Amino acid sequence: MRPRILLPFLVAPLLVAGPFDPRPDLEAGRYLKVLADAEAQLRGEPRNALAWAAKSQALSSLQRFGEGYGAAERALALQPQLADALLARGLARAGMAVQQRNFSSLRNASGALDDLEQATKADPRLVTAWMSLGLAYEQLPGLLGGSTRKALECANGLRRVNAARGDVLQGMVLSMDERWREAEPYFGRALVLAPWDPEVVYGYLDSLGSRETRKQLGDGEQKRRLAAEARRLLPPVRTRARALEAICDALLDAGQAEEAWRVAKEALGRADAPSLVRLQLGKLAARSGLHREEGLAFLDQVLREPLEGGSAGYPGAWWRKGQILKDLGRKQEAKAAAWEALKLDPKHPGAKRLMEGLN
Repeated sequence: MRPRILLPFLVAPLLVAGPFDPRPDLEAGRYLKVLADAEAQLRGEPRNALAWAAKSQALSSLQRFGEGYGAAERALALQPQLADALLARGLARAGMAVQQRNFSSLRNASGALDDLEQATKADPRLVTAWMSLGLAYEQLPGLLGGSTRKALECANGLRRVNAARGDVLQGMVLSMDERWREAEPYFGRALVLAPWDPEVVYGYLDSLGSRETRKQLGDGEQKRRLAAEARRLLPPVRTRARALEAICDALLDAGQAEEAWRVAKEALGRADAPSLVRLQLGKLAARSGLHREEGLAFLDQVLREPLEGGSAGYPGAWWRKGQILKDLGRKQEAKAAAWEALKLDPKHPGAKRLMEGLN
């Protein structure tokens, strides 16, 4: 499974039940706040299904999928048809499937599909359910029920709720299906509708930089467009960590590592999730070989403090730290960092490769 299935965790809107409304914080990526607020609600009202669902989605956004699954189960035990709880369990199952990378992952992937399908039926307004289900349909084999046709149907369902997100999902599905020319108009329309939306920017740049798109455009043209589009899209999202990750990755893949570093460094003081920007700076240092000592310092700070979600999480931070330490010739420290990553995610492919290269 490709990690793109997990990207929509970053925005998980919930139904409002009384004064407890975690939607704005989830949409802003304030997962630690959502977790604290949900736990406060549960201390006063342990049978609040919405609070359990909110807690589950916050935990999954923080890469704590097992705990997220448990919280979703609590929510569903209290309110079996709560769309937000079905979504929460689907996201947790999808996360566990990616982490497990074995036969058990097929069971979790199948369960995730079932939950996401039920969530969209129970509440067709759930943007994240449509996005996650569409990507899952495109990436999972037919034996689990996946297909491009079903994925495009999800884009249509999402478009009725959020036009820009529906268009970006359609573009992502078509690009994964190696139909870049068909995908481009949908991305263009999404960016006109919502140039400030980090998920729109991320979905577009991630697809533009993909292996499938490289086959269509060629290496040189892909790099040229990545750099040009990253610069064009930066102004309205320069404080949004999620979009900055995509912009910096695009610049790095285009061979503009120093520019990517400068963009991330300048955003650090005003970004909505500084911990994610620090993690990105560590990633840039590890991949480019530039600013290694500074990148290492940023990663150390990430590992000391709470990390606001992200697709890499703490295992990714340890892995990037190990890569930098290896490049600095600090082999034993690099091994220790790789080991820390593998303790958190025993099947982390990057950490496994790093450890093998150090032995």
